[in-house]
Amino acid sequence: MRVLIVEDEEELADVLAEGLRGEGMRCDIAHDGARALELCAEHDYDVIVLDRDLPVVHGDIVCRTLNTTGYGAGILMLTAADTLADLVDGLGLGADDYLAKPYSYIELVARLRALSRRATSAALPTVLTRHGVSVDTVRRQAERDGRPLRLTPRELGVLEILLAADGAPVSANELLERLWDPHLNPASGAVKVTVHQLRRKLGEPPLITTDPGFGYRL
Repeated sequence: MRVLIVEDEEELADVLAEGLRGEGMRCDIAHDGARALELCAEHDYDVIVLDRDLPVVHGDIVCRTLNTTGYGAGILMLTAADTLADLVDGLGLGADDYLAKPYSYIELVARLRALSRRATSAALPTVLTRHGVSVDTVRRQAERDGRPLRLTPRELGVLEILLAADGAPVSANELLERLWDPHLNPASGAVKVTVHQLRRKLGEPPLITTDPGFGYRL
């Protein structure tokens, strides 16, 4: 899942991004509304965490602009106010969900995953299955031939992407783009190490193959 965090409080944005990356999400950050619109023009995000009170371009305008242009990401609007009028206003602008500050981090993650599933529900089933391996994208659980797999969030993310590819190869760059920090050096070996660990946890016979020049295939 690729997430854009639009938050003018830099420390809060950094902490939130670090936490979501630990959940296996790819996160970019914008500290004002103008930068958020620039990033949305450059990238396809699954979900946008949008603070309402933003400098340069207000969060309401960002939300309305993305909605009227048909941008496909789910929008979770954040605000310091929690009245019914604020909720109605936020949803009326095109936000898909609304969360008042201060909020529970656990609730935020759950809502982000729900928005991502809602956006992709027409394309992908809730449970992805291939060669006896399945991933429940709602419960965030995986198993092989009925045996539960204890996977890290990134391992689970890699497995989910490979399953969704339905046998087509997925490049290391695509995995890096969708699951890791955008500033991570591609030569760091993070993808290779994660795939190695995932292969080990999947067990025998091996299921993930490497196609030289193309990527990984399940």
